[in-house]
Amino acid sequence: QEQLVESGGGSVQAGGSLRLSCAGSGRPFSAYGLAWFRQVPGKERDYVASISWRGDSTYYSDSARGRFIISRDNTKNLAYLKMNRLTPEDTAVYYCATGAVTQRAADYAYWGQGTQVTVSS
Repeated sequence: QEQLVESGGGSVQAGGSLRLSCAGSGRPFSAYGLAWFRQVPGKERDYVASISWRGDSTYYSDSARGRFIISRDNTKNLAYLKMNRLTPEDTAVYYCATGAVTQRAADYAYWGQGTQVTVSS
């Protein structure tokens, strides 16, 4: 069973940046695709970005493309989401998940506990 732990969330003003980290343990981290999702209260979990197991293919939602960068370091069992030009609409709990590179949350078997990102105007 894999364990994922997100970190790096916090409060930032609009236009600022944050880098989220996702640390994996318990099964070969490098063997699986990984994604970031986000969720606000009362809404479904939304896809943000995903990356292939080797890190050579990346995918983004329309809202993330051009502002966010997903990456991974399999030697350290870490993945990252660098978020730039943040807006209040980016405020959410951000989750990492492994097992696929799709946009469907149901395709992912393992999830972290989430990290809160709050962007103030």
